[in-house]
Amino acid sequence: VYRNNKDLDLFNLVQNQRIEDHLASLQYARMIQKALLPEPEMMKGLFKDYFVLFLPRDIVSGDFYYVFSRNNYICVAAGDCTGHGVPGALLSILGISFLNDILQQRSDLKANRILNLMREKVMKALRQTGEETETKDSIDIGLCIIDMTNNSLQFSGANRPLIRMRDGLLSEFKPDKMTIGVAPIRELPFNNQILDIMPGDTYYLYSDGFSDQFGEVSDKKFKQKQLKKLIESMSGLSMPRQKSFLKETFYQWKGNCQQIDDVLIFGFQI
Repeated sequence: VYRNNKDLDLFNLVQNQRIEDHLASLQYARMIQKALLPEPEMMKGLFKDYFVLFLPRDIVSGDFYYVFSRNNYICVAAGDCTGHGVPGALLSILGISFLNDILQQRSDLKANRILNLMREKVMKALRQTGEETETKDSIDIGLCIIDMTNNSLQFSGANRPLIRMRDGLLSEFKPDKMTIGVAPIRELPFNNQILDIMPGDTYYLYSDGFSDQFGEVSDKKFKQKQLKKLIESMSGLSMPRQKSFLKETFYQWKGNCQQIDDVLIFGFQI
């Protein structure tokens, strides 16, 4: 019995050490991922006001947000990669890297061209050719190019929309029903929508984690329609208060249910 207890203690010690090593690796991965996200001070200098509600399901996240500035242009994006945890985080790092590469090399900044080029890079990196047996990993993303010279905003979306609040009225700009990755049949070019910018406008890019969350009481998803009503209801609040309101609502809705996906909502005013 004594020998068995010693063996069990040794086994538990090894297992605990493995868990600690694994968690330490994940914490380090989170630090790397965080370093790739935009710095708050940089965003404060670009936007009139903004907030980022970023609630990873695990230690690292498959959702990411992105900001790039050059001359009078600002690129803003919110991405949602296949899966969550480590696989999603690795794909998010690829997505950020590809956006940096595209935006640093091109002078003609068009939102839809950026998504077209990003799709090519993702498909090449993941060796996607359309075969049934290959990986179907992809990135859903909403991307805006803001032209501060002529007060216009370009939007292109891969399965992720853009919401604008103007004078208390909500407008939703629909994405293309395609992802950044291989398409089931064939890849079509992404569309470019051009919007005017007015003082007081607030824009929202987001992943599907909030709307897909199941509630403890209802055992149903929050859903997109309810999220839009929530955004409408808080339009008079300051950006920090909007973030708090969304976070409180999410956790009240979720209750003791497990969080099923990463959550990202990026709100900004120009």
